[in-house]
Amino acid sequence: MRRTKIAEQNRYLLRQQQDFRRAADVVTDALMIFEEIEAIAVIGSVAKALWKEVPRFSGFRRQGIEVWHECKDVDLAVWISSQHRLGTLRKARDRALREAYEAGTGPSTANHQVEIFLIEPGTDRYLGRLCNFSACPKDKPQCATAGCGAIPFNKVVDGFVPDADLLASAPYATLYRRGVGRLRSALDLPQTDGT
Repeated sequence: MRRTKIAEQNRYLLRQQQDFRRAADVVTDALMIFEEIEAIAVIGSVAKALWKEVPRFSGFRRQGIEVWHECKDVDLAVWISSQHRLGTLRKARDRALREAYEAGTGPSTANHQVEIFLIEPGTDRYLGRLCNFSACPKDKPQCATAGCGAIPFNKVVDGFVPDADLLASAPYATLYRRGVGRLRSALDLPQTDGT
C-alpha cells in the first residue's frame, strides 16, 4: 500500500476525532442549560490521544498496516439529577447538532453518533443511555429490551454492562460542572502528534 494512502487515512482518522470533539462541545453547550444536568464529560476514545493499531478496514488489515484508532462516535457521560425531561434533552441535542452544522460552526455529526451515558450524581452509577428515537417506545426491536423505556427515553442496551473504567477520563475530560460552568473545550483534550 502506498504511503500517501496511509497518510490520507491517518489524516481522516485524526479529523474524525476532532469533528467528534467539536460535536461534544456543541452538545455540551445545549445541555448545560438544563438544571438537572450536574456535569458532562467526554469518555471513550474521543477523550484520549489516539494510538496506532491494525484497523478493521480490509486493505490495511490484510497487510498488517497500523493507522490511528478509528473513533466511531463520541461518548458523553452526563450526570443527571432527574430523568423527567429526557425527551426534551434528546431534542436539544439533535437541534444543536443540526443548527451548528447548518450555520457552518459544527461538524456533520448525526444524533446517533453522540452517545449519552446517563450517570447518577454522587454515586457515578450508570443509569442507561439517552434514546435516539423520536418516540418512546418506537416499536423497534431495541425497544423490546427488558426495562427499555420504563423511564421514557432511557434506553436499555441488551447485555450492556459498563466497564469499571467507564468514567476513567472524567477527571481530565469534564467539560461542564454545575455551579462552576464550562471547564474546557473538548478540543483541549490530549492530542495525537499526527506522525
